[in-house]
Amino acid sequence: MISKKVILTGSFGVGKTSLFNKFIFSKFSEKYLSTIGVTVNKKVLHINGVDISIMLWDIAGEVTQDKIPVSYFLNTDAVLYVFDVTRPLTYKDTLINLEFIRAVYKGKILKIVANKADLLSEEKLAMVKEQVPVPWDILTSAKTGFQVEELFETIGIELLEE
Repeated sequence: MISKKVILTGSFGVGKTSLFNKFIFSKFSEKYLSTIGVTVNKKVLHINGVDISIMLWDIAGEVTQDKIPVSYFLNTDAVLYVFDVTRPLTYKDTLINLEFIRAVYKGKILKIVANKADLLSEEKLAMVKEQVPVPWDILTSAKTGFQVEELFETIGIELLEE
């Protein structure tokens, strides 16, 4: 079995833990619990006849925060940068945050995840897309499960191709 480390990062409250829980446990909670430090768990995906163990790290807080050790990014195979489509503050600093991530993460797979799709109409999502300084790779909803499995299956496929 192949094992790969994937990090969820982004501002607080963007739904990283909700994506983590939806993917790992197929659960969603309306309660907001701030992650302290890091939470790690794994799930095995079966892709093209290969078992791949995704070690998913849910990192707390802000991307460039001094409290987030750079060592979390060591030996990381993929990074998922998550923002909340309903909160402009979470995507205004995307370029700065991605610059920091690219400085500490030397891998190739970096996905930008727009979360909380269930909270906006298609019209409002189109407006948000124009405001985000970089194109997002996937639009998800941890609450409804919209494209959550697709996100991790895509990551799994890309990890196998490396």
